[in-house]
Amino acid sequence: MTTETRGSQAHEPRSLPVLATARGVNAAWWYTAVGIVFFDLVVVFSWAATLLQLGAQDGAVIAVTVGGLLWIVSTLPPLLAYRHRSGEPAAMRWRAVLIPVVIAVAYGVLAFSLSGLWLLLVVPLAQSLQLLDWPRTVRLRMVLVATALLVCLWVIDANGAFSAALSNTDGYLASGLLAVIVPLITVLSLWWWDVLIALDRARVSEARLAATQERLSVATDVHDLQGHHLQVIALQLELTERLIGAGDQPAALEQLRAARVSVDEARQGTRDLATRFRSVPLRDELANARDLLRAAGIAAETVVGAGTDDAPASVFGPVIRETTTNVLRHGGGKHTTLSLSRTADAWRYEITNDMDDAGPSPSDGINPRREHTGLDGLARRAEEVGGALEIVRGDGSFTVVVTVPVS
Repeated sequence: MTTETRGSQAHEPRSLPVLATARGVNAAWWYTAVGIVFFDLVVVFSWAATLLQLGAQDGAVIAVTVGGLLWIVSTLPPLLAYRHRSGEPAAMRWRAVLIPVVIAVAYGVLAFSLSGLWLLLVVPLAQSLQLLDWPRTVRLRMVLVATALLVCLWVIDANGAFSAALSNTDGYLASGLLAVIVPLITVLSLWWWDVLIALDRARVSEARLAATQERLSVATDVHDLQGHHLQVIALQLELTERLIGAGDQPAALEQLRAARVSVDEARQGTRDLATRFRSVPLRDELANARDLLRAAGIAAETVVGAGTDDAPASVFGPVIRETTTNVLRHGGGKHTTLSLSRTADAWRYEITNDMDDAGPSPSDGINPRREHTGLDGLARRAEEVGGALEIVRGDGSFTVVVTVPVS
């Protein structure tokens, strides 16, 4: 583990992070997709077992099984594309769905020619069509029609030429039931994903709305404060100009003094406004940082030591916000720990995050492009009060430590 201290450079403006889809929602998608694929596999193998019980030739069983696996592979592109659907009506890209549909039709014809079962002719196409990005009402009608059709074909197969053989086949009831409900199971799974992504988008919108409301509040306060003082200063300077033209030098000088007082009041009001927004207790700053990280799908925890209520919020507040932003924008990890403690002669703030294998390497820190981290500005801020900023790089982890003397 190595330690280094950052020099001071110009501080880059801090921008709000873009909240990505939470990791829990991403995991739910993979559970949904794997569940649909697994169900298709069960359907294919159950029908292969049924054909064996019907006395079909080994070549026919192998052909149905291999063809089923190829059909399942063809359903993966539309299934993965469904993950990023916008939810808004859009023109369907037929070139992207033509191949899966053609493969589904070809597999259905192959399975029907080898087995003579009508159910196997329709199931692949019915399932592949459910994976396309249809409008909600269209998908609902499709699944109802497809389920009704499959039930009818199931009954036809059971009472057709294979009725005698099927009546002695224990697995036909189970395999037929699986084939009938597979479109319905798929639609319910995709509907569950739609609900999850809608909730996640609502979470992101709520976070952005909170940031927008905060900006609006600051803008309103600044407008009210500066607008009043600037208007007063403009009137005082206009009056000064008239008094000078009239030759009343003492009165003009008095108005200039009044304008200077107004400038001081505006400056003090701006300072008080900034102090009001920066004087959030550090415990609340840490709690806000933890909630923001968790909202972005990062497991975060805070550790606040005893006796830290007197830590300088004007120093550590910007540090907490900037380092949290760096983790959101560049960390790429799954866990973050924020801590604030007091030693014998210094306050100590520390934030540690792990990094994904696909993210920046430990040698690069939180951000490979150093000019965008803002850590140099934090180092300068700490040096102004006699403190220091350190970067601790470990194996797959990245830590920023800021110490400020108690005095």
